[in-house]
Amino acid sequence: MKDLSQIKQQLAGLSTVDRLKFLANEYAGKIIFSTSFGWEDQAVTHLIFSNQIPIKVFTLETGRLFPETYYVWNRTLEVYKQPVYAYYPKNDLLQDMVNTKGPNSFYESVENRKECCYIRKIEPLKRALQGNAIWITGIRADQSANREDMNDLEWDEGNQLIKFHPIFDWTLDDVKSYISDNNIVYNTLHDKGFPSIGCAPCTRAVQPGEDFRAGRWWWEDQSKKECGLHATEQSSNT
Repeated sequence: MKDLSQIKQQLAGLSTVDRLKFLANEYAGKIIFSTSFGWEDQAVTHLIFSNQIPIKVFTLETGRLFPETYYVWNRTLEVYKQPVYAYYPKNDLLQDMVNTKGPNSFYESVENRKECCYIRKIEPLKRALQGNAIWITGIRADQSANREDMNDLEWDEGNQLIKFHPIFDWTLDDVKSYISDNNIVYNTLHDKGFPSIGCAPCTRAVQPGEDFRAGRWWWEDQSKKECGLHATEQSSNT
């Protein structure tokens, strides 16, 4: 495995598409992109599929997504004629949680919410990432305070692989323009005040002046607004 500084040097000066192509070639069969069908992820999906870049695209099917999200998922398959691989929660873990605590236990405590996120998202994610060397995401720097401290290329200590955020430096306006210019299907909840879209019971619209992620787990303290998918310990970025 090359160190991050060497990879950064090789990516320097390349376009976003060429950077993805380079990584797909260098780590053939071991590069994967996670989508939740939001604005940013639809932009990255278009970059991958429209340029025929051999990167596996997957999503976490939590079982609690919005109808609008399922619509975007289906339309994405229809438009690009490429598979999006679904990873589901383990049936026994999910059944045990719901049988014991009910379907909406996540409202009762932070611990219960983290348990639900682990079963529906984190454990399936670990299965999806297993055996891969590069994890592509749609993260942007200005999405939340902790993400501003990240870099576009990082070592994910928790999952033992490299994470690459190809649109890390894009603004939200950049994303919207790219979506519009390329006629990319997107989740209409974005037009109704949902900048970040997760599971339906855990996501609400954001009011003017509120933080970008205020609509996620709104009943909790602002400092706890990550589910754990990207809240892993990062090593040195050099």
